[in-house]
Amino acid sequence: QVVESGGGSVQAGGSLRLSCTASGLTLDLYAIDWFRQAPGKERDDLTCISSSDSSTEYADSVKGRFTVSRDSAKNMVYLQMNSLEPEDTGTYYCAADIHRERCTAIGSRPVWDYDYWGEGTKVTVSS
Repeated sequence: QVVESGGGSVQAGGSLRLSCTASGLTLDLYAIDWFRQAPGKERDDLTCISSSDSSTEYADSVKGRFTVSRDSAKNMVYLQMNSLEPEDTGTYYCAADIHRERCTAIGSRPVWDYDYWGEGTKVTVSS
């Protein structure tokens, strides 16, 4: 089971840190992606962190503002979000594809490729 937390309401320019953890699944073994789904829109891939070397990939929309990291000892993956904009509003999900250790290009894989999803955590950014 994958669980996200850390969402909330902030004003534009603010920061949040989202967390992703799992029971029965060692996140350190797989590439982990963070997705965002805005109301009425598709789920968009934002960032990925690889298993072996923790290399990262980012969508252009969040590059320079968001940072993904992992804490293997705690079985956690984090998404630090800075300089938040109203367009960042949505539900954030972390996802794992147990067949993949390294990240591929952001948005290159369909959502059904991912084996584990959390229920999401909501982020609201007001102007």
